[in-house]
Amino acid sequence: MSLAPINLSEAAQDMASGDYGDLDAQEIFLEFTPYLQPPYVLAGIGLAMGVLCGLTFARLVQDKLNGWKQDRLALLPLGCFETNLSYSGIIIGITLFIGGSLQIFGFAAGAALLVALLLSLATAGALWVQLEQLMTQVENGTFSAVDFDNFDQFF
Repeated sequence: MSLAPINLSEAAQDMASGDYGDLDAQEIFLEFTPYLQPPYVLAGIGLAMGVLCGLTFARLVQDKLNGWKQDRLALLPLGCFETNLSYSGIIIGITLFIGGSLQIFGFAAGAALLVALLLSLATAGALWVQLEQLMTQVENGTFSAVDFDNFDQFF
């Protein structure tokens, strides 16, 4: 027989032995439940990674726009290796941040990371499409002020 009860029936047997005083079976079972620390480090690493990759991505897009303004270099395709790598870093970092944050609030690790990945991918995909549309407008000379309240222009 192992030292820790595996289920409530074994905890009930331990209760019958009298070794745990007046604790009931559920309290005995909880005595052996490991308490894990919330993943603050995971959320912090994800946030740092997202911010650093975001700053890198912003600089790459800014350099691409400056090259277009000065020498009329092509803005598109936006997806070269460097921008894809930094954008992927943003997605991974934000996934880790959201997943770690959900785990802090009690979600299971697998479910939290899955939800975070789905949210990150959906948001990142929509933002990538919007950014490419804006770059196309800039190249064509049809760029106008962006109205973020009117979502019809992005889809």
